[in-house]
Amino acid sequence: MSSSAVPSVLFVCVHNAGRSQMAAAFLSSLGGDRVEVRSAGSAPAATVNPAVVDAMHEVGIDISAETPKVLTTEAVRASDVVITMGCGDACPFFPGKRYLDWKLADPAGQGVEAVRPIRDEIERHVRDLLADLGIEPRA
Repeated sequence: MSSSAVPSVLFVCVHNAGRSQMAAAFLSSLGGDRVEVRSAGSAPAATVNPAVVDAMHEVGIDISAETPKVLTTEAVRASDVVITMGCGDACPFFPGKRYLDWKLADPAGQGVEAVRPIRDEIERHVRDLLADLGIEPRA
């Protein structure tokens, strides 16, 4: 684990505009201050996908102020768990980190109807991750 008292999780996808933003938002919402959350992209977009913002708003989570961030080795180094979502070999590897790869459809270019099932699958993955980390999700 990191030097912090709580586990640290980094979500990575190519553009940091969809999947990783949703995952980070769910983990922040459900885990609260019992987990440290980061997200980044290997080639970040200029903005978060508007359909993703809308889909998250439907479940009461506002990510409209989020901005895509570039993946850095420092972010990986500072994380206990690194979860990739289609970033391929762009994610740096450090021994001692726990790596997971979530196979998820890419919401890029999709409307909110197509984003909803991706959002719901990400929420299931995040809830499973919280259980694995021994953290009870907030209601």
